[in-house]
Amino acid sequence: MIKIDSENKIELFEKVVQTVFEKLNLTGDCFVEVDFVNEEEIRTLNATTRNIDKVTDVLSYPALEEIKPFTRDNYPFEYNLKTNSVNLGSIVICESVAKSQAIEYGHSEEREKAYLFLHGVLHLLGYDHMVEEDKKEMRKAEEMILESIGITR
Repeated sequence: MIKIDSENKIELFEKVVQTVFEKLNLTGDCFVEVDFVNEEEIRTLNATTRNIDKVTDVLSYPALEEIKPFTRDNYPFEYNLKTNSVNLGSIVICESVAKSQAIEYGHSEEREKAYLFLHGVLHLLGYDHMVEEDKKEMRKAEEMILESIGITR
């Protein structure tokens, strides 16, 4: 399964990832780093890594080019012996944007953070939303996973 490096919402995020693994038929052990930052920090990251100088809600930084079972044999160089897992990548969430979006969309802050985390995980797994067909596939996966764990709007 997955290990999460974050003091915030560990149980919720573990539930999200367990459902991702189940619904997407993933196997093995991987590690995701999650950081919560302020608006200035996420704007700086967005500007330096994506050349978009504005605040955003979530950023994802994949560590892998190809997704296959998360085992030492499949990822001999990416496998971390201390955690006995593969580094999937990093997710950065802007906490104040998550709070304001929860209010804007009329749902709980828990639901918004779960969604942003899930969105980030799916990006780490190769999902994207740059073209309409990919966007539909990603949104379908997001809704299926959130619904499966009882997190609704």
